[in-house]
Amino acid sequence: MAKTATSGTYPSVFDFCSGRCRHNSGSVVHENAYISEFHHCFSLPSNQSVDDHTQLEARLIGVNVVIGGQGESCDLVCTSQGQSCIVNKLLVLNQCEIMKKYMSCKGGCLASVGSDQPAEVVDDAPRDLNPGTCLYTKPQSMLSCDSSHPHTQRLCPCA
Repeated sequence: MAKTATSGTYPSVFDFCSGRCRHNSGSVVHENAYISEFHHCFSLPSNQSVDDHTQLEARLIGVNVVIGGQGESCDLVCTSQGQSCIVNKLLVLNQCEIMKKYMSCKGGCLASVGSDQPAEVVDDAPRDLNPGTCLYTKPQSMLSCDSSHPHTQRLCPCA
């Protein structure tokens, strides 16, 4: 947390929590607009059971999920839609369950290493590249909007 001298002061605990919400990358798009019109920040856990998939989907509210063309980066895909790639949302898309919702993943999902993921290997790719397989990367810090691969189609978060 920022030191008091650099973070300003808040007149109440509610204002402090609101400030944290406005500065949380999970709550905003382009650092200055909320992802959703509902501004519920840092709520207490409820006893309602919500599965992980539903929680993941909620993190994509306000994001346009687009399948890129073969060999295209997410920067290129989103720019062609008049939008920008939201790099922190690649973390949400970088999961088999989410990729299966948007892509065919005929060859299943495979953990891989690459900044050009999440992606699906195109059907006409060489056999050793596992055509039809959806790829997600384990070292998520590698994920990048500007990466591409000549034999994959990326799953891109645009806003």
